[in-house]
Amino acid sequence: MAAASPVKDLWEEATCPLCLEYFTAPVTLACGHDFCWACLSRCWKGPGPATSCLQCSETVQQRHLQPNRQLAEVVEIAQQLSLEAEQKIGGNVVCGEHQEALKLFCEEDQTPICVICRESRAHRTHIVLPIEEAAQEYKGKIQAHLKTLREEREKLLGWKATGEGRSQEYLVGACGYGPAGTGSGR
Repeated sequence: MAAASPVKDLWEEATCPLCLEYFTAPVTLACGHDFCWACLSRCWKGPGPATSCLQCSETVQQRHLQPNRQLAEVVEIAQQLSLEAEQKIGGNVVCGEHQEALKLFCEEDQTPICVICRESRAHRTHIVLPIEEAAQEYKGKIQAHLKTLREEREKLLGWKATGEGRSQEYLVGACGYGPAGTGSGR
């Protein structure tokens, strides 16, 4: 079985499970799942305080939505690297203006360019890299962002588990029953 392509993996990480498009204003629920804010707003009709996660069905508080700025940055990078808007001829991505292969990446404009564009006034003074080199650089940045997001998610899940444990302790204390086996109670 062949390994999944990094492009497909990136697209999946940067895509909302509801609209199947790149995240727009992503928010994280207490359960750790991410959605576009607008998608949740459409799905969670009504101002109720609690509802269910649309992915795992866990009860979550609507007022506790956290903007996910790091995921938004990953999505932005993924969109910049996406060459879907460019024409494809014979499997090669080409410049719409010069019909030359896009072999370079202009760091200032954050766009792939051809060698003719490189010599134009628009890019002459810009820092330009071979497109493969730029792709590796951005791949590293994306992987670093994804690692941070995964670590943050694990931290949130840990806090959630701790909070649930404390809730159970408070419930036991509020009911007038001590810990099991202590003999305190009614």
